[in-house]
Amino acid sequence: MDDKESPRVGAAVKRRRRALQLTLAVVAQRSGLSVPFLSQIENERARPSDRSLQRVAEALDTTASELLAAAEAARTVDVVRAAEELGEAGSGLRPLVRGRHQMQALEVTGEQDAGREFLHRNDELLYVADGAVAVEAEGSAYRLGRGDTLYLSGGVRHRWRATAPGTRLLFVAVGDHIEAAEG
Repeated sequence: MDDKESPRVGAAVKRRRRALQLTLAVVAQRSGLSVPFLSQIENERARPSDRSLQRVAEALDTTASELLAAAEAARTVDVVRAAEELGEAGSGLRPLVRGRHQMQALEVTGEQDAGREFLHRNDELLYVADGAVAVEAEGSAYRLGRGDTLYLSGGVRHRWRATAPGTRLLFVAVGDHIEAAEG
């Protein structure tokens, strides 16, 4: 199997390893593969050969077929139509992605809780689709208008409030259930 045809099983490997509460070092020892290579597999920067996948599967007390099936099941294409109400009707919060994924996206309309402070473990991006917003982050104030974006790394305390009627914001973030990247 060449690299273009080999499967992307990293997420399935990582889920299985974590479910078993194993470290990469333990899987490396059991499989005879290196920790850096296993990390590259889990982060989809390397694709294992059939033999390597078999060794990883054995180290995780499963089969290569089960890892491949889990990888296929994890692939998702989902369209959320503008008319769909995934969130609570009338809340002004509209999830743009169904389910629990590595990426979360939310459309926010209206004032919301302007005094509330937020702190997320992972990075997020705020995009002003319409209107205007005032943001306080890391002791600084930012005024954003239509088309502006604000990037916040994980761990940055912030609060925001709409400053114009009809304000519509898009928040895109790495899911809180995903470990923060180091480095």
